[in-house]
Amino acid sequence: MHHPLPDGVELAHLVHQGKASPVELLEDAISRANKLNPSLNAIIHRLDEQARTNAKRMSDQKAPEDASLWGVPFLTKDLTVMTEGDPYHAGNVALRDSDHRAEHTTHLATMFKRLGLINFGRTNTPEFGLTVTTEPVSHGPTKNPWNLDYSTGGSSGGSAAAVAAGIVPIAHANDGGGSIRVPASECGLVGLKPSRGRVSFGPKLGESWAGVAIDGVLTRSIRDSARVLDGISYPWPGDPYWAPPPELSFEKQLSILPGQLKIGVVTSSSWGPIHQDCIDAVQKTALLLQDLGHVVENDSPSALFDDELFHHFRVGMAANEALSAQKLSDAIGRSFTSEDMEADTRALIELGHTYTATEYITSVQWFHYYTRRMAEWWSKFDVLLTPVIAHPPPKLGELRDPKLGTNRIRELLHFTVQFNVSGQPAISLPMHTSSTGLPVGIQLVGAMHQESSLLQLGQQLESSSSWHNRKPILYAT
Repeated sequence: MHHPLPDGVELAHLVHQGKASPVELLEDAISRANKLNPSLNAIIHRLDEQARTNAKRMSDQKAPEDASLWGVPFLTKDLTVMTEGDPYHAGNVALRDSDHRAEHTTHLATMFKRLGLINFGRTNTPEFGLTVTTEPVSHGPTKNPWNLDYSTGGSSGGSAAAVAAGIVPIAHANDGGGSIRVPASECGLVGLKPSRGRVSFGPKLGESWAGVAIDGVLTRSIRDSARVLDGISYPWPGDPYWAPPPELSFEKQLSILPGQLKIGVVTSSSWGPIHQDCIDAVQKTALLLQDLGHVVENDSPSALFDDELFHHFRVGMAANEALSAQKLSDAIGRSFTSEDMEADTRALIELGHTYTATEYITSVQWFHYYTRRMAEWWSKFDVLLTPVIAHPPPKLGELRDPKLGTNRIRELLHFTVQFNVSGQPAISLPMHTSSTGLPVGIQLVGAMHQESSLLQLGQQLESSSSWHNRKPILYAT
């Protein structure tokens, strides 16, 4: 399969064959970043020199057996994942102004390094990752390489722009309400949100946002997503719970056809209207899945649009963010003032302080019961096919509008938060283009711990469509 730029698997293969060195690949990525990042504002901290040191060391040694992406250039989102001594701002002005540095290295950063990925920068994120557009006051907006007037989505928008523009084949992302899948949809990428418990939050945390958030990556190919997932999904001592490992590696399962799957489809929402471009994307994909031999029916879980969902989601998010803000103010040695945070962040954190322990636990228990209600449907079906967001990518500024922004976000988020709460794996695939030429993704949701069926389906769809040949206006050559 021809990719305009090699994906991570192909780059690692070139290194393995001796046709490219980690140093050459890194210098190539750095020059693309130098050329494109001024227009995109995707990478906010550059770590070129330490990356060069790593690449030089790696060029002189043989790759360990489990380092399956040895020498592949990489970027890390500036949220939750840390490497000791490197900048950590989480989209916040106070952390930026105090030149805050990470005090420890998270297990996930260690796993990325073990895979052989060479991190040379950290990518832009909205403040504390709390919204679905990447336009923080601290570092300014990240622009969509398909059209610079549009949002890249959030909260992994910096990573999405860098991968979509071809600076790197793979970049770190995380997802607490759609933050991997929304940027994937808006930037024309593959974005897999793994199952709850699949990726460790160690050493400091056992879970994030009461089990709602999870880490992953953004890529341009299914096989890159599978290979990375194999490298970052194993339990660490002391993890409170973990997802059962697949029988075969995720990558090996790509060579197995999924067999005939029963797929439910939903294109409407009781929460509001869905844009025709997003409906078209799903319907086109449903027809293709039928052609591939799957059984496709209009059906979806009865709990999908529960009106209580956003209340409980807000309780969980606000209470956890109140604690995070407390920890970060400890880290900079002073209390956060109202000037230190954007208005909507501050409002959420103040709200978090008002909830009682009983209210918080009520919401966590609501999550658990909701998860059981959702799981029932997957005893009859294998996969659910939905839009990712309810409208094509919004323009920059729309979601940050003080009066209209919050409503606009609710208009978009009809299909992602449910699967953060239920912990199920879900993937965004770049199956469609809007009437104005912007990417529109579709979402496939699997039963708990069934990433394999999503990756196998994704492989089928990738092989029978041309998404890997589509390039944005701003693209590295």
